[in-house]
Amino acid sequence: MESPGRLSLRHSLALGLVHGPTELLPISSSAHTILIPWLAGWPYAELDPELRKSFEVALHAGTAVALLADLGSLESHPGLTAVLDRLAPRHADSATNGVIPATALSDFPPRQALVIALSFIPPAIAGYTFEQILQRRLSGPPTIAAGLLLGGAAMALADTRPPEGTRTLKNAGAVDGLLLGLAQTLALIPGVSRSGAVLSAARARGFSRIDSHTLARRTGLPVILGAGALKTCRLIQHGAPPGAARTLALGGTTAFLSTLTATQLLRRGARDQHAAPLLPYSLYRGLLASVTINRLRPAHNRGT
Repeated sequence: MESPGRLSLRHSLALGLVHGPTELLPISSSAHTILIPWLAGWPYAELDPELRKSFEVALHAGTAVALLADLGSLESHPGLTAVLDRLAPRHADSATNGVIPATALSDFPPRQALVIALSFIPPAIAGYTFEQILQRRLSGPPTIAAGLLLGGAAMALADTRPPEGTRTLKNAGAVDGLLLGLAQTLALIPGVSRSGAVLSAARARGFSRIDSHTLARRTGLPVILGAGALKTCRLIQHGAPPGAARTLALGGTTAFLSTLTATQLLRRGARDQHAAPLLPYSLYRGLLASVTINRLRPAHNRGT
């Protein structure tokens, strides 16, 4: 039996492995970080709040560093098709085996750069001001289950629009940037998912499935990096709990590796994946929410 006062290394390893894929997919990394220990009966909720917060900071920092490393690798090799949705959408071209070479960061269109900049403002302000309050008050299983269900329903509803969309990335403007930014602020609520909210907003705005994924990638990277930097600075300022160095290092390192691995795996079939409907993600979110609700019922019945 693990001591309730500490997070075991095996639990840290497991949560780090899950964090990368769940951060990149529209299924909410925060929901999995909280629900997996709760459903498995781990003493995660009994940990000192500062230790839990520090560990979650380590996970986000690991993911942020992995995305930076991945982006730096792509920038060093601009001919790689790996840039797919972060820098430029892919188009058919027989001379490059069906994919046009990636665009370098220096060639990023100014109009789309404005969209990304504006999409960063709302979550940056809301995250700096309200994140800690929301995390404390809305991080329980009932709230997370509600976030999973509502977010999944929004994704499914928005994805009923024509898959090819009615607008293109070239049409994206300032209003789109602000609305996508507002969508990203919803991810402060555990269970909502940043990428899921952006995908829903982009599809509702008339963008195709592929372009919506492109927007989710482009607008998400600055937010993930910014959140990781902010949380890391706060952790350095307040200091990590005594004796937690190994746990935090393992969690952060594992999140780093799982994020890098997930980006590589997702990139291999990116075009087919991004053209696919969002319904499977919605169904998965609903399943996880149902499992959570079923686990909550006995406690509710005992309380009544």
